[in-house]
Amino acid sequence: MAKSQSSALVEPVYSSAIALLIIVVACAELCDAVAVVDVYRLVQYDLAGVPFGSRLAALNHHAASSLFSSSAAAGAAADLSRTVLILPVRDLNLTFIRELLFSVDLCACMFWMIKLIEYLNNPEKLEVLGVKYIEEKKPLGGLLLLLPQVFNPQNIGGKDEAGHAPAVGIKEVLLDLERLLIHANIPYPVYFGFEDDHVNAVLADVKKNDATGQLATATTGGYKLVVAAPEPKKIVSPTVSNIQGWLPGLRADGDSNQLPTIAVVASYDTFGAAPGLSVGSDSNGSGVVALLEIARLFSILYSNPKTRGRYNLLFALTSGGPYNYNGTHKWLHGLDQRLRETIDYSICLNSIGSIRNELYLHVSKPPENAYIKQIFEGFSSVSEELGIKVGLKHKKINISNPRVAWEHEQFSRLRVTAATLSELSVAPDFLESVGGLSDSRNSVDEDSITRSAKLVAESLARHIYGQEGKNIDVFADDSSLSVNPSYIRSWLQFLSITPRVAPFLSKNDPLIMALKKELEDHTADVRVQHEVLDGMFTFYDSTSGRLHIYQVASVTFDLLLLLVLGSYLITLFSFLVITTRGLDDLISLFRRPTSRKVKAV
Repeated sequence: MAKSQSSALVEPVYSSAIALLIIVVACAELCDAVAVVDVYRLVQYDLAGVPFGSRLAALNHHAASSLFSSSAAAGAAADLSRTVLILPVRDLNLTFIRELLFSVDLCACMFWMIKLIEYLNNPEKLEVLGVKYIEEKKPLGGLLLLLPQVFNPQNIGGKDEAGHAPAVGIKEVLLDLERLLIHANIPYPVYFGFEDDHVNAVLADVKKNDATGQLATATTGGYKLVVAAPEPKKIVSPTVSNIQGWLPGLRADGDSNQLPTIAVVASYDTFGAAPGLSVGSDSNGSGVVALLEIARLFSILYSNPKTRGRYNLLFALTSGGPYNYNGTHKWLHGLDQRLRETIDYSICLNSIGSIRNELYLHVSKPPENAYIKQIFEGFSSVSEELGIKVGLKHKKINISNPRVAWEHEQFSRLRVTAATLSELSVAPDFLESVGGLSDSRNSVDEDSITRSAKLVAESLARHIYGQEGKNIDVFADDSSLSVNPSYIRSWLQFLSITPRVAPFLSKNDPLIMALKKELEDHTADVRVQHEVLDGMFTFYDSTSGRLHIYQVASVTFDLLLLLVLGSYLITLFSFLVITTRGLDDLISLFRRPTSRKVKAV
């Protein structure tokens, strides 16, 4: 009876001990989730087989705010390959970033120079120094760049916490940063996130720890940043989708000739350092919004035979703009040749939402050309009435050069008269200023888009109805044909929260379906053309993820906690056994049992 009672008392002791041991094991990996935030990976792509962008996606390293600390100054080198560097863009030093991005390439050059010297002179000292240099210049474990909330596409108002628009200086830094990142080959994960209370508090703690000279490691503890992401995979056969709508003109009775056509074109896709943030409100959301409004206005005129012009109107939303207007090229070659030959001229819209009241008409044909002169005079006449200055920029194209700087150049290569209306006086460099990080809702002005849309619509109307040079306001304000600011605002808001990097858009992407439906509401014979993007471009997935920020206790703390709890459990267990069963039973638990030998009979 006493034995069974003792067993009953000891069994809970064993159960409690097991439970507490499980708790102790859990405490050995003591982590408290501080925050979970959305992050966006730096674009990864190959251009003609050459790798660019961030080549890795998974992240699981300790956080740091600087590569330098008092411990590093004292000679203790930190293992950068296990460190995620957190850098706010507002405090960014571009010189430091350049050195950070290209240090690996410099290390490689240094390594081979040392090898060459060793081969020639066999200096052992240089070999040792070279290996030490390479080891100390290991690439980072990761880089997290924090953007001000004002650049968050979900920040509809386009203001920061204090209600201010972004400073010009920060926008310039972002442009320079993006230029560096998209043209670099970076062998570690690079992510963009946004400042908020949680992230700022973590960064303040990390800075405080770094200031003491203790970089975060498994030994010292700190914060760990984790992004669970699979290895990025190539996007197979990325497509570019072009959408076109048609407003047929009024043909006179007995007239068998084809009516002339005017094309209004805008490229709708974007490119930037972070595909998940490339909304391109100005480039080229402003052009898309203006095109849709122009189509809406002319659909009202063309719905009535009495006001239908003797010109066909062709509206096209093209893709592949950042890639030498690859989609425009495929769309033009896909058009019926007879239709293409009827195009009188084409107006391409590109970045027309700046607050500056100055636009440029970019052309490939000489300004003395009769068609170019007519187009420019028509725009100049209307622009004066609207208080907008329009300049003419001529740039001759080189057909042998694959670089296509403006969309109208794809028309010019097929001997079709065309011009691009833009706020930019010169064409941006390849893959730059085509909807990047700084091109958010706060970078465009609704009134400017309204004026630009009216400028194009009024100029076209006066040409179509033979009213050039006359002070006739076809789309007069406060009339049924006036430009609708609410329509422009709603579409601008939609595009300003919608990333539009073409290789990441499916054929039935909601954006493409929305643009198609809108053209169907205002035009006829709407078609969507799907083509494969030029093969010289290869893109990779994993463009965004969830960043888990953990506060990690140091190993020293874990070991100490384990020791204290282990001692407590042993003491508790011993006390319970002694009080319930006696000291002899406790000693017998640790005594080696006597062996029993079986005697042979």
